[in-house]
Amino acid sequence: MIDTKLLAEVCRIPGAPGYEHKIRSFIIQKLQDIADEVEVDAMGNVVATKRGTKEKTLAVAAHMDEISFVVTHIDDDGFVRFQPLGGFDPKTLTAQRVIIHGREDVMGVMGSKPIHIMKPEDRKKPPRMEDYFIDTGFEKKELENKITVGDTITRERELIEMGPCVNAKSLDNRVSVFILLETFRLLKDTEIPLTLKGVFTVQEEVGVRGAQVAAHHLNPDFTIALDTTIAFDTPGAQPHEKVTQLGSGTAIKILDGMTICDYRMIDFMKKRAEAHHIPWQAEVLPAGGTDTAAMQRSGKNGSIAGAISIPTRHIHQVIEMVHTSDVQHSIDLLSHCIREIDQYDWSHR
Repeated sequence: MIDTKLLAEVCRIPGAPGYEHKIRSFIIQKLQDIADEVEVDAMGNVVATKRGTKEKTLAVAAHMDEISFVVTHIDDDGFVRFQPLGGFDPKTLTAQRVIIHGREDVMGVMGSKPIHIMKPEDRKKPPRMEDYFIDTGFEKKELENKITVGDTITRERELIEMGPCVNAKSLDNRVSVFILLETFRLLKDTEIPLTLKGVFTVQEEVGVRGAQVAAHHLNPDFTIALDTTIAFDTPGAQPHEKVTQLGSGTAIKILDGMTICDYRMIDFMKKRAEAHHIPWQAEVLPAGGTDTAAMQRSGKNGSIAGAISIPTRHIHQVIEMVHTSDVQHSIDLLSHCIREIDQYDWSHR
């Protein structure tokens, strides 16, 4: 059974792209007793080191930022306008609570024009980002004592357990932060072959920016990225659209819109999963991308790269859902890959 209390805490802490300081501090605190060394680069990536017995390096990357917003305007009536940091489907904003992180945290709600007074033709149109505003209940003068243009906004939603699943905001990608922390904890007293660099990256949601810097600096020989992936296993989905499904195991990435994973890493992961009886499913994602892309090709020599993906329903919403067994199987696969990476023939063949 996974530590849902820890996962809930990891999901709750705010961390808009470029403003990851609170979640970064939490991660550093958790790493103090389970990593040999912890560093923070100039951009804000956290790099945790566990020394191995051989010279080569394996980087495991999980981004710590979450899709968010930034304040762009406070109008004369105290309503807040914003722009997104990361990818949003506007229809998912309806009736949501948010937190504006200013001089103090201010709760707000996403509002839009009531359907009762819309013209019939407007009711049929999909919502646009600019249709929404944030209502905090404060008048302009009082609100400006608390927040200002440029403050970040994150979504408000607590993690809950739903049968064998958990549901929360920001499981993309805090579930991977959780997995990487738990893997470091599990391997604390275990000898590993390659030096492990656990990289908790910044600004993935706005273009894998932190991972580019981390890969350039670390130049890892091998990389495993951790991120969520689509589980479109809900009513109306065609079999070929599912990508993955909840409860069927961890996912081994084959490719996405930004990356073709190294065929050797794919084969290595499949063999580790099969050897240790870990359920897995193949991930072929038609569009989108993760830190895998930057970690694969931003280092000086490039990296033999692949990814472990966590099947997730309702992705980029405040009701993201993962199956706890898939999370555990992701931890299991990652830990076996770290311990056994020297037991594979990595030559081109």
